[in-house]
Amino acid sequence: MTVNRRHALGLGGVAAAGVVLGSAATATAAASDEEEIVAVDAASANRKIARTYGRETARARGTWSSYIAVAGAQAAAVEDRADEVVEAYSVNKIAVATAVLDKVDRGLLALDQRVDVTADIVIKDTDGIFGLDGAYPSSVTLGHAMAALLTLSDNTAVRLCGLVCPAAELNEILRAKGFTHTQVVPVANPNRFFLGKTTPRETYTLLQKLVGGTLLSKASTEYLLNVLRSLSSFTDGIRLNLSSEERLRVATKAGWFNDGRNEAGVVFDAEGRPVVTYSLFASGPFAGDAAANDVNFGATHPALRARQAIGRTLVDSVGRFSTPAALTFKARAYQPSNGG
Repeated sequence: MTVNRRHALGLGGVAAAGVVLGSAATATAAASDEEEIVAVDAASANRKIARTYGRETARARGTWSSYIAVAGAQAAAVEDRADEVVEAYSVNKIAVATAVLDKVDRGLLALDQRVDVTADIVIKDTDGIFGLDGAYPSSVTLGHAMAALLTLSDNTAVRLCGLVCPAAELNEILRAKGFTHTQVVPVANPNRFFLGKTTPRETYTLLQKLVGGTLLSKASTEYLLNVLRSLSSFTDGIRLNLSSEERLRVATKAGWFNDGRNEAGVVFDAEGRPVVTYSLFASGPFAGDAAANDVNFGATHPALRARQAIGRTLVDSVGRFSTPAALTFKARAYQPSNGG
């Protein structure tokens, strides 16, 4: 296994200690060392996470820009090119939802108001559900559109949000909240936009403000977290190797396009305390066939395999020690149904 020197140095003091350079033999030793670390406190959780991140991203290759932090730790577990301005892709749908919910909090919008789904607004890109309806015009509530935006990553839902929160206003709301790099890209139609850019640190900060209760109202915070933690949300990366109960403790949003493979979110303990916040952005070329990787958006992609291992480590690091948390967000218990 080899690790780019700049990549290794970018991990910061704590994480760099866990990055192994050299042969396959040292890689095997690194895996053994990582398995021996038990997360009994924030510092040991940092070491465990840092070693897994270093090993898995080196194996996947590509260019990674990331920030991972454990509540109560004195430093980040991973700080790797954290201030790099990167393509956010659909991770920025959290930012879009934040702006819409900000307007809900101010009484300018309501989740039960309806938005029109017309034929010309539907993006038939095979993502999401609106392109599958086959019958337009129709209408849905704003809450329905937001749920599709964040779970199925429906791109038509982006346009539906743009109907009630145009690009210029959306960016202004985000800037007012302190996010100068997390911005969408306006187009000629003021109600449409590309999803734009961010930095790993800004996305991390947005998530931290969300679980800290300073980003949105209590009701909007709970709405957003419940959607992102639902079993209908993205499972091919951080949440793939988790049980149903564990998945309900991870609020996550992925984003992918061209050679970019991104994911950001928060891991909660069983009591609903936010313990680990992660912000992972990666672009190719990755290990293996570059051309095949660019059109593979599934769980077998090298970057997603790396995130799967990282996700298992993040969850295994949670719940083994007490963490400071002003607010808790207990996940809803899964209640499967057989119809009827």
